[in-house]
Amino acid sequence: MKTYAILVLMLLMSAKVVAQEDSLKNKFTLGTHILTHGEACGGGLPKGAYEDRSYFVQGRFRLIADYQRTGLQAHAVLENNAIWGMSGNQALRLYEGWVKMSTKSGLFAQVGRVALAYDDERIIGLNDFATAALSHDILRLGYEGHGHKVHAILAYNQNGDSIYHSTYYTDGAQLYKTMQTIWYHYDVPSFPLGVSLLFMNLGLQAGKTNPKEWDYKTNQPRTVYQQMYGTYINFHPKLFTLEGSYYRQTGKNVNSEKYAQKIRAWMASVKATVNPSDRYGFLVGYDHLSGDDYVPVSYGGWVLTYHDVLRGFTPLYGSRTKFYGILDFFYESAYTYGFTPGLQNAFVGTFGVPVKNLNCGFTYHYLATATELRRLKRTLGHAFEFNASYQFTKDIALHAGYTLMNGTETMSRLKQGEGNKTAHWGWFSLIVSPDIFKAKW
Repeated sequence: MKTYAILVLMLLMSAKVVAQEDSLKNKFTLGTHILTHGEACGGGLPKGAYEDRSYFVQGRFRLIADYQRTGLQAHAVLENNAIWGMSGNQALRLYEGWVKMSTKSGLFAQVGRVALAYDDERIIGLNDFATAALSHDILRLGYEGHGHKVHAILAYNQNGDSIYHSTYYTDGAQLYKTMQTIWYHYDVPSFPLGVSLLFMNLGLQAGKTNPKEWDYKTNQPRTVYQQMYGTYINFHPKLFTLEGSYYRQTGKNVNSEKYAQKIRAWMASVKATVNPSDRYGFLVGYDHLSGDDYVPVSYGGWVLTYHDVLRGFTPLYGSRTKFYGILDFFYESAYTYGFTPGLQNAFVGTFGVPVKNLNCGFTYHYLATATELRRLKRTLGHAFEFNASYQFTKDIALHAGYTLMNGTETMSRLKQGEGNKTAHWGWFSLIVSPDIFKAKW
């Protein structure tokens, strides 16, 4: 009888194990991500501007569906993003929609619309603070295992299936026509060091308004190519983190007046974060983004200039508010006359957890041009940033911040015109992201 009971117990235990294994073969999750974002800003605009203040609330709703089983994952995100009270058609868009097939050896293939994020997100990032975040229509092939990660990304964009007019955009205001990217990352075994290498080739189409820009052999607007390549290093012992990156930008860029211009640009950065305690920490760093050799500065009247080579570095598809100040004053809008003097960003800050679930931080940015200017100093201004976030529950969080930008005469000439040199900006984001349905079978 005792032996029988043991056999029954063993059968029950084995059945339970099988049931657990079977329950993991298929997994489905349906969730939502609701972001309510508000802003209030003032100042920093030219004299005579009709309104130098702005107040608005923006809502972003995402419905997220995810299915997983051994060797297969399917993911879809529907999104609606609109200013409160905005009229017109605010239809849903597909923010993400992809399938991923993988093997036990670490090989995988992913195809569809994907939100990409690599390394510290300086070159390729989610840019999620800008509520219209980035995603890419791509094929991604790769391998991950034994400390190595290799990703190959391929994209080819059109705006239709017409034989004669299937261009992407015709004015150069585009992500890209084609894209080929190789990313490699290696984590050193038993040592807190990670190293990444990135190479990206982008094809951009020139506008077709000028017949000289048309390629009659292919009956398509011509495509010019630019390259981005560089490295990111992360050294992270127990109490501090040291990050560094270096990238170069070459090739050609689309120009609406001339077919293309050569690009010769670069950037370098270093950042150190010290965590002497779980309750507080400090950070310090420096970014240098190259600029054009001569940037015109208006003192009234017309200014004419032309550059054979563009030397202003472009961060492409990175999460810019993460690096150059959350006010994002430098790379979301063009400088006067379209050229860039580059950017030097020296920053220092502190962060901490004064009470449970509350994170606070303060960062000071000294901002200057990377190139010399005629009759102007390099200093652009000083930015003071305060931010805080409180996690009410695992799926409810509130983030808020305030930025004071004290600009200089140089800032006014290059970005604002003769106006208020001081800009204020306050914001909040309420994020509610519950899973509303889960199933395993």
